Amino acid sequence: MDIPKSQKELLENLETLIEQTFVVEKEFKELKNILNGVIEFLPQALWVIDENKEIIVQNSKTKEFDFIPQNGEIQIKDKYYLIQSSNIKNKKIISATDITEQKRNERLIAMGQMAAHLAHEIRNPIASLNIFLSILQKNCDKEIIEEMKSSIFRVERIIKSTLLFSKGVNIRKKEFFLQDLFNELKKIITYYQHTKEIEFIFTNKNSIIYADYDLLLLVFQNLVFNAIDSIEESKVEKGIVKTLYENNQFKILDNGDDFEDKNILFEPFKSTKTKGHGLGLALSKEIIEKHEGKIELYNKEKGFKIILPNK
Repeated sequence: MDIPKSQKELLENLETLIEQTFVVEKEFKELKNILNGVIEFLPQALWVIDENKEIIVQNSKTKEFDFIPQNGEIQIKDKYYLIQSSNIKNKKIISATDITEQKRNERLIAMGQMAAHLAHEIRNPIASLNIFLSILQKNCDKEIIEEMKSSIFRVERIIKSTLLFSKGVNIRKKEFFLQDLFNELKKIITYYQHTKEIEFIFTNKNSIIYADYDLLLLVFQNLVFNAIDSIEESKVEKGIVKTLYENNQFKILDNGDDFEDKNILFEPFKSTKTKGHGLGLALSKEIIEKHEGKIELYNKEKGFKIILPNK
């Protein structure tokens, strides 16, 4: 039985419509997958809420939250978030942007400014104390004078580090013998108080270095003092601090206690030591990075490795 032409055309149109429906459904699924991928790719946590206050879309970053946040800044554990929202028809879009680093930088700037102000205020009395010490040196016990000098040296070191950290590091490279730097470092070590017997080892002293002499000296000073403090607070009876150099790599190693929290070692104003002021390692890292080098923990022995670039 022949199908009337009109019915045949209707069936063909219906088949075409069904095929197109499948095509549209397939394209819709692909578009939905792309949209979900974009939402997941966003750096912010994102929610889409319907008129019944039900979540219809969200990305994996919302797992940090056990509630739907409101507009403003909020803190969850050790992180800060900026919450923003907008309405599109009957839907509400809420985003949470992690601003922890921004808040951290704001605090560091404020702390740096305050520390720099205090350092300037302290510098003048310290200079006066040095003058009085030189006068008293003739009449007072030598051991007391040396202890006072050591204490003043420590304060001066903190002032220098604080001012350098707040103003920023500018390097001036030049060639020098490592021997000269090590000799000066040995003199500085004599001003740093410690009660235990500590052996200081330096290698490859005749090598020629191309770097900022004063700033590199400050780095080694910070790392060696850090090692001394570690030995002082440990149970070892005799300490060893090694400053080794080979092929543009330094290793500053000691036999003191291991670091309590390796995650905050280079964080400004944070310290795991009882004597620490929290700037030594942060400043050392900045100085080495200004040299286009790298400073990191040494994984074979307790200490640090510094890599400087070739000239």
